[in-house]
Amino acid sequence: MHLPSISLDPRTAFLVLLFAAMFAAGQAITGLVRVGVAKRTVNRRLATAERTGSLGELVLELRKQRGLNGNGDGKAGWLAELIGRSGLVYQPRRWAGIVAGLGLICTCLMFVLGHNIVAAILLGIGAAVVLPVIYLKVIAGRRAKALGEQLPNALEVIVRSLEAGHPVPTAIGLVGREMPDPIGSEFGMAADEIAYGATLEQAVAHISERCRHPDIDLFAATIRLQERSGGNLTGLLKMNAHTVRERHKMRLKIHAASSEGRASALILTSAPFVVLTILEVARPEFYGSVIHERTVQAWLTGFGVWMLIGNIVMRRMIDMRI
Repeated sequence: MHLPSISLDPRTAFLVLLFAAMFAAGQAITGLVRVGVAKRTVNRRLATAERTGSLGELVLELRKQRGLNGNGDGKAGWLAELIGRSGLVYQPRRWAGIVAGLGLICTCLMFVLGHNIVAAILLGIGAAVVLPVIYLKVIAGRRAKALGEQLPNALEVIVRSLEAGHPVPTAIGLVGREMPDPIGSEFGMAADEIAYGATLEQAVAHISERCRHPDIDLFAATIRLQERSGGNLTGLLKMNAHTVRERHKMRLKIHAASSEGRASALILTSAPFVVLTILEVARPEFYGSVIHERTVQAWLTGFGVWMLIGNIVMRRMIDMRI
């Protein structure tokens, strides 16, 4: 019995080896980037601690990075609150330069496309104002989601530390050292504030003010209740962790139940624009020959308004919160 001979073209073998080498290199680079980003994120507060000389300087520097004053209080206003919830390092000069550059780029792009300087300037200013706010909202939303997922584990770490006989500041500091951001930095700042002279209630209240998360507010209310009326802190934190986990499960169930509505909203919203793009590419004269007519413009405006109303209604239908 003769086995069939397998012949491999040298060019094909070279291409296969080249693809394998490029794939391995891409995986290695991706892994190094992920490890570097995770390490930088986890060690952000620790790196700040290494640059500062004393505990007081560390507390003031951490508050400055979050846009807070020396007492740990934030500035008033929805934008300051949004910046605080995003967790980004507060750098007003750098942000102002980025916003100015973004507005200039958008203005030049709109002028090249539309050849109208007034409209280009207005659209550039609008983009420079709206796009950074949208970015901050996205970052704040991701951070809030991560806080809700990490809080039960952080509470369990505190409970186990208290059961082992550690004092409360040590238990909170353990969360700041062992858990990644964002929960690690928040509890680490609280531990530094307690060591700097703040009470446990004040430090946890500062966490609640910085995060603006309902589960963090529940944790702060639990600490405030225990500080003022007494009781078993370990038992209260156990019940708090169980409650937060159940609320997180309920959010996931709501997200799954509303997924059909979100998909329908996405399809119904994108379908007219997809059809319009296909028509403009395939037959530009379909709307181009009548777009100047006032009747057509009125109907298109009406369709746009009706679509906006429909999106608002669908958003209200699927926006369920607990």
